[in-house]
Amino acid sequence: MRIENLKIPPEPPEERRKRIEKLLQRQFGRLPSYRIVRRSVDARRRGAIRYVYTIDVQAGPPSPPGPVYEPFEGFSVGLPAALTSSAGLPRPVIVGFGPAGMFCALLLTRAGLRPLVLEQGAPVEERTRDVEAFWAGGALKPWSNVQFGEGGAGTFSDGKLNTGIKDPSGRIPFVLKTMAEGGADASVLYDAHPHVGTDVLVRVVRHIREEILAGGGEIRFHSRMESLLLRDGRVCGVRTADTRSGETEDIPAQEVILAIGHSARETFAQLLRQGVSMQPKAFAVGVRIQHRQRDIDRMRYGEERPAHLPPADYKLTARSQDGRGVYSFCMCPGGEVVNASSEAGRLCVNGMSRAARDGENANSALIVQVGPEDFEGEDPLCGMRFQRRLEEAAFRAAGGSVPLQRLEDFEKGRSTQALGRIIPAVRGPWALADLNGVLPQAVRCALKEAMPQFDRSMPGFADPDALLAGIEARTSSPVTILRDEGHESPLRGLYPCGEGAGYAGGITSAAVDGLKTAEKILRRRGIR
Repeated sequence: MRIENLKIPPEPPEERRKRIEKLLQRQFGRLPSYRIVRRSVDARRRGAIRYVYTIDVQAGPPSPPGPVYEPFEGFSVGLPAALTSSAGLPRPVIVGFGPAGMFCALLLTRAGLRPLVLEQGAPVEERTRDVEAFWAGGALKPWSNVQFGEGGAGTFSDGKLNTGIKDPSGRIPFVLKTMAEGGADASVLYDAHPHVGTDVLVRVVRHIREEILAGGGEIRFHSRMESLLLRDGRVCGVRTADTRSGETEDIPAQEVILAIGHSARETFAQLLRQGVSMQPKAFAVGVRIQHRQRDIDRMRYGEERPAHLPPADYKLTARSQDGRGVYSFCMCPGGEVVNASSEAGRLCVNGMSRAARDGENANSALIVQVGPEDFEGEDPLCGMRFQRRLEEAAFRAAGGSVPLQRLEDFEKGRSTQALGRIIPAVRGPWALADLNGVLPQAVRCALKEAMPQFDRSMPGFADPDALLAGIEARTSSPVTILRDEGHESPLRGLYPCGEGAGYAGGITSAAVDGLKTAEKILRRRGIR
């Protein structure tokens, strides 16, 4: 049976567990086996903040009593290596090793298909060194940075695992369980807003890689897909190039899974030249805003954060006079703003937190909806060019450093000359600037209209000293690569999936889409 809306005071974890078990013992006459399904914080009444639990209690004799973190039911991936229907066929080729590519490869590996993964970036250990060197003022590496490399862009963007997608088949619990097995805290299995942390994600990514390799899969790093190989109107393989040596190789494939991520701009252009069907997609752009974390805690919890509550987060929405949605996105408690650039002469930002979320500042994207009507041109890549123009303006605004501006100065249309109370928490060089010249007029006006609305929801949010950083332009892919119900492109043999293809918006939803795409291929081969 399921027990919902169980409210527990913000006590230490062990005390909360004892309180839950005492309530269960009172109701059942014994301590049954139970599973925490969901945990959230209700901070609507500052004087009565509570954890809110949903718990499943297992019927029958307890074996063993106490908490059980394995789902009672879920997505099954215990597949036999039944390859009789696949004998003689080339192995599936997966382009990209972010969440969609990783989980697609994981399922195909467990089914015995030994996929080949092509990743233009570096392994996560090498990639981490490259990113840290770039943030320290070193050169940008075009194929090993915050956007490209093992783990995808999500590896350096806080590791949030919450998603709003519907999941009747239990794929989300499978993704979360895999994360926990790879080193994420067990709380990701039940927290309403599960969070891994950038530092822990590195271990999780490595764990998934090792399972794929142990199961017969192959991962080639520094291997960039140059073009598709086509025959008789369908895909028959890919041409790759080593990003270090430039050597090329043609690889045969009956199925090519595109899990290329939202920043694979040169790949989008190459696919379009080869006749892959795609169309421009709406997304959102804006800035990152930084407050002191203790100020956000006060806005959400009261004058002092109660002990044993996590650093406060928030989710804000507003609407501009012209009807555009304005909202917070990817809020990072105790986090940092990071230079997330991947192209020379262009600059974009993101946010990340480590697992402890113990930094001095909180940050979040404040973004505004934009669509094809805002882009120049009508071709499928017009949104991509829109992003690039904004990133070029951001690069110019502070000479290649991350441009920062006080909120009061932004609202009054003047360049920031000195910081206020908030000390920047930024990974990468930064400089004071004026973001008014970076943002399109419609976006600039919408953000200024939204700030009073945000401040009414969270008094104090429109702090004059709050720091804006820009530009946040890669909230999602600027294109949708068309596919049918079988996840196959009109160009047969090509399977677009994940965030880069326009079918996901975050780590978990991309991973789920990768699983779904793997299932489609397995069914086509008669294995599942």
